[in-house]
Amino acid sequence: MTETFDLILHGGVCAAPAGLVVTDIGVRDGRIAALGDLDPQRAAEAIDCRGLHVLPGLIDSQVHFREPGGEHKEDLATGSDAAILGGVTTVFEMPNTSPSTTSVAALQNKLDRAAGRMRCDHAFFIGATGENGDELVAAADRVGCAGTKIFIGSSTGDLLVEGVEKLDAAIASSPRRSAAHCENEARLRERKAIADAEGHPRAHPIWRDEEAAISATRLFVDRSRRAGRRAHVLHVTTGEEAAYLATVKDVATMELTPHHLTLAGPEAYERLGTLVQMNPPVRDQAHQDALWRALVDGTADVIGSDHAPHTLEEKAKPYPNSPSGMPGVQTTLPVMLTHVDAGKLSLMRFVDLMCAGPGRIFGLAHKGRIAKGFDADFAIVDLKAEWRLENARMASRCGWTPYDGMRVVGKPVATILRGSVAMRDGALIGDPFGAPVAFHEAYDKDDGDA
Repeated sequence: MTETFDLILHGGVCAAPAGLVVTDIGVRDGRIAALGDLDPQRAAEAIDCRGLHVLPGLIDSQVHFREPGGEHKEDLATGSDAAILGGVTTVFEMPNTSPSTTSVAALQNKLDRAAGRMRCDHAFFIGATGENGDELVAAADRVGCAGTKIFIGSSTGDLLVEGVEKLDAAIASSPRRSAAHCENEARLRERKAIADAEGHPRAHPIWRDEEAAISATRLFVDRSRRAGRRAHVLHVTTGEEAAYLATVKDVATMELTPHHLTLAGPEAYERLGTLVQMNPPVRDQAHQDALWRALVDGTADVIGSDHAPHTLEEKAKPYPNSPSGMPGVQTTLPVMLTHVDAGKLSLMRFVDLMCAGPGRIFGLAHKGRIAKGFDADFAIVDLKAEWRLENARMASRCGWTPYDGMRVVGKPVATILRGSVAMRDGALIGDPFGAPVAFHEAYDKDDGDA
């Protein structure tokens, strides 16, 4: 009997584990059921992908969707709209909301809020306080929990784990991989006067300098090693951190962001002002070059957008009272594909950083690869499409992008989530059906599989 499918993607160049191959993809019951030469007439629906590339759906392992407490600039619905429009099918959302996500009850509240409203699949980090160890342990085996987030330096919100004793307690209470924002809080306080005196965001990377970053990163990795726990250093910005993290791959993984790879000071600060202000800062070209070396040589494990929107009114406040953060979940794919077009990285390296990489280091069950048995999550892209990013195209409630006016090469033309088309030609399709994601260490034990 000839196999039948719910969906066949026909004739595209598929970014499969074996490399780029022209093949059909058959989908059944939300999972990839077959790869090879398939008859499109054997499917309820077929999409002609000839001339296009079929990538695994992107996994953005760092977004801030601001709900609860910041819905005037983003919420779970608008953030997930932006994700799907950008070819992102899974997001890990951060705990520095208001109130912060520091308990199992708060985590469940976010999962409840997401139900029927988020278009992409999702997981939420639980935030460490240094005093909520029981909650971190209890959350670790929950479906939809991405792990523990530790703020070693202050940023948006009031989450901060300061002092070695509290840091040790947070790390020890985290069976899953802990992800950390690494800046030395004491040094930030000592140097705050630099930002106050300058009164312009060009001072941001001077105030929050390289030493603030590398000292906190070394501390986090050292304490994680002592505790026998796995560490993930978010949004690395310095050459010193990249060089150090290459020596501790047995315990630590490393994230890069599109804006640290694309924007550089001092030019970006003079042109964009507070729109480019973020923590840790966009630095100069020498540091950006070092990050690119880490990306190319394999030191970097993932790319995350660190989507962190604020309104233009908030961003217009005088520096340093202006908030740090910028949107990015919708623009990551075209910005990075533009770097692919320029020859700065291969398409398969990009797929590893935003699909297989997050799946590998966080232990995602059946996501991140185009292979039999995996979720049928796809970003179908036109690598030859030339267009411009514009504020008016952004689905985020904040309504802007630091890349406004940027010419890009490479465009998502369709996003497919678990076998159903969620976006086509820039239009969102159907009702939201995003669901919590399972991990190898956190899955539904009653479901029969991970």
